[in-house]
Amino acid sequence: MKILLISIGTRGDVEPFLAVGKLLQESGHEVHTAFPAQYAYLANETGLTCNPLDPAFIELIEGDSAKEIMGGKLGPLKKVRAYYKMYKESTQVNRSIFKEQHALIQELKPDRVVYSGKAVYPIAWSKANMDKTVLMSPVPCLIHPVRHLPHLGFHNSLGLLNGLTYKLANWGLVTAIHSVSKILPETKGLSKKALSQLVKRNKMVYAISEELFTRPSYWPGHVKVMGYQERLKQSDYAPDATLIDFIERHNKILFVSFGSMENPNPKEKTAIILDVLEQLGIPAIINCAEGGLVQPELYNTDLFYFVNRIPYDWILPNVYAAMHHGGSGTTHLSVKYGCASLIVPHIIDQFLWNNIIHNKGLGPKGVSVQKLSKSKLAPLMKDLWQNEAYKTTAKNVGKRMLEEDHSKELVDFIVGN
Repeated sequence: MKILLISIGTRGDVEPFLAVGKLLQESGHEVHTAFPAQYAYLANETGLTCNPLDPAFIELIEGDSAKEIMGGKLGPLKKVRAYYKMYKESTQVNRSIFKEQHALIQELKPDRVVYSGKAVYPIAWSKANMDKTVLMSPVPCLIHPVRHLPHLGFHNSLGLLNGLTYKLANWGLVTAIHSVSKILPETKGLSKKALSQLVKRNKMVYAISEELFTRPSYWPGHVKVMGYQERLKQSDYAPDATLIDFIERHNKILFVSFGSMENPNPKEKTAIILDVLEQLGIPAIINCAEGGLVQPELYNTDLFYFVNRIPYDWILPNVYAAMHHGGSGTTHLSVKYGCASLIVPHIIDQFLWNNIIHNKGLGPKGVSVQKLSKSKLAPLMKDLWQNEAYKTTAKNVGKRMLEEDHSKELVDFIVGN
């Protein structure tokens, strides 16, 4: 069977698709992928064929407007302007990627298309190919209502009004698909009502650990939760002797990373974190990664060690706790390797993971990067470091996560009718 996997988003959005692609390939299927051009190398590393998509999406979310929205201290008017600018720029990007997906599917003629929530063309395509499409998400609360949680676009529960957040978000998704679908003759005639039904009727799998999110019993049968999907990485990573020495000198270490998240004030955010950690005497390994955190010229080298792009599956088993942005992949891996967690959410689903981690007893509820300050961070970090219940819970949950295996079930769900 020929299967096309499409994911549009950051590395955290791409990684689960690589894992599933490898599962399908090892099951004897012909697998093709389509990711933003910046991540084509990941597919090649995994041994999968990649069709690079327009790099403009990643360039957009790494641009100045996105940085201002994620980490800036904007007034109401400037924030509205930043969001409007992002909206205008994203409209053109969505049109380009919509056309690319159409052309690729026409060329490959796949038997199945597995796609992420931002890859909207397959929803329109599914009108005549309902049995060939599977929507996959590494985050919960996307399409199907969860009574005790709002849609991932909303930061806090609204109680009895949670259901309305899904109706509003799904209306926005359908409106966006309807708008962009007009650019192609074969999808031009789709009504919003028809698109709304397609969104709800598509087979869907939430690639999330059941230890972090339990499938609601009231969901329809074509919607599943089948565990976090992580690919096996063949890494030639060799840590510096100085890093090994740092780990050996400290028996309790914090790992700090904002992953691929950026903000307009990385020096300020880094200084806040270092000041609090030094005040509390907490040794930390700090991952600068994509620039959300930076290595200052002068710092306490006995207490802090800076790295770039360190493999999480190597560092997390070697630390006590992790302070991170709350991406789905980083959240899952932190818990999987038994780390207590403190999330500093930047955007969208990261606020949801912040609530889930806190509600599960895996760490204190973090503060957003926009509101990060010494006064707000210090008590949270002290709680993370001194409350041993977080670590104990993380070890227990992580052990159960390691035992999860939905591989065969997931492959059967994708290739079955």
